[in-house]
Amino acid sequence: MAQTFRRRNLPHLYDSEGIYFITYCLADTFRTGINNNIYHNTYKCFVEFKLHFLKYDTQLHSFSSGNNYLAKKEIADICRTTLHYPDGKEYKLICYPIMPDHIHLVFELLQGNKGISKIMQGIKGVSAKKCNLLLNRKGKFWQDESYDRWVRDDIELYFVIRYVLLNPVNAGLLDNWEKWEYTYCREEFNVL
Repeated sequence: MAQTFRRRNLPHLYDSEGIYFITYCLADTFRTGINNNIYHNTYKCFVEFKLHFLKYDTQLHSFSSGNNYLAKKEIADICRTTLHYPDGKEYKLICYPIMPDHIHLVFELLQGNKGISKIMQGIKGVSAKKCNLLLNRKGKFWQDESYDRWVRDDIELYFVIRYVLLNPVNAGLLDNWEKWEYTYCREEFNVL
């Protein structure tokens, strides 16, 4: 396994293989305040970061700080297509929900992949270009940086998949995750 470590505002530890949980948001999702602190704080331990991430996630579910472009069917369709395009080429797609202002994504890297940075650059770049065209707008569509986490074992994978699938329910958008049109889960990974 070839590991690389990068730090911009968030730390990123990438392996050439493994399962990853990624969250990326629209550019205008967080503008000020506590929301941006997830990028700028230095955390003493993972537990401290996890508690802050839960606050961040709660604010994500308020859907009050941006345009929520992903709630538009045509935009969500573009995002769904870009998530499925690398499936079987760069990664094995495990699950995702497309929320009004963010996407949670879980995948397993395939051998010979071009790396998470390049994969996410492709997904975000293609979808941004197409969405901006459809919306007749210019400018940044996605936040530059994504939250990513290497999933360490099967127990963590179980909880990550459960968290991802239940995201629309926990955000109060509906009462059953299967009713959310923009949720996907590969059958063998369905833990619910």
